[in-house]
Amino acid sequence: MQSDNPTAAILVIGDEILSGRTREGNAHHLAQVLTATGFDLREIRVVADDHDRIVAAIRALDGTLGGDCDLLFTSGGIGPTHDDITADAVAAAHGTTVEVNPQARALLADRCDRMGIELNDNRLRMARIPVGATLIDNGVSAAPGFSIGATHVMAGVPEVFRAMVAWLVPRLPGGRPVQSLSVEVRRGESEVAEDLKAVAAEYADLSLGSYPFRDETGWGTNLVVRGLDAERVGQAMADLRARIGL
Repeated sequence: MQSDNPTAAILVIGDEILSGRTREGNAHHLAQVLTATGFDLREIRVVADDHDRIVAAIRALDGTLGGDCDLLFTSGGIGPTHDDITADAVAAAHGTTVEVNPQARALLADRCDRMGIELNDNRLRMARIPVGATLIDNGVSAAPGFSIGATHVMAGVPEVFRAMVAWLVPRLPGGRPVQSLSVEVRRGESEVAEDLKAVAAEYADLSLGSYPFRDETGWGTNLVVRGLDAERVGQAMADLRARIGL
């Protein structure tokens, strides 16, 4: 699919994801949001809570550092515990240092006052922000995310991550949302492959895909046409339906 939309990558950080202890859903949610708001998601990567691996991944994906994408979104590793090292790794990748951000500290102090709890050293870790970064609002638990270069750093807790995404993405310059049409056929993927290939050749500017499934009635295939021009997508789907006899 041809697109001039901004390109994006998602970096999921956490040993708990790689061990299978935690089911990852943040990337799935963000992928849907990006598609709907005109960003071309190119890659989703998962790394452990390892400083050097996080730094290497950020440098490979953040376009301001010579990486592959215009925007990089991260999930995880900005909490209050010793293994929350994302802020330090992001700072290292961008050639800066980490310090307690006064605005972030004030947000945490206000929340602690309202809850009647102490702003101890562990909670204060969540105010450690790379120098030069701007904050990402957290309407759920106050502890902010942050943006530096093309890297946008957000929490791993799903509720907080979604709140940060909802605040951040509308403030980014997006492109044209992807248009999509699909049709279900009760045939195996191999039975419709040639028709799909023929239509794909006629509409090289679009993305056509086939996704097989099996249910209680047998095998079937979902055929999907995606592109930026709704009229063009509709024409391709009409041609595809005609070729497969629907």
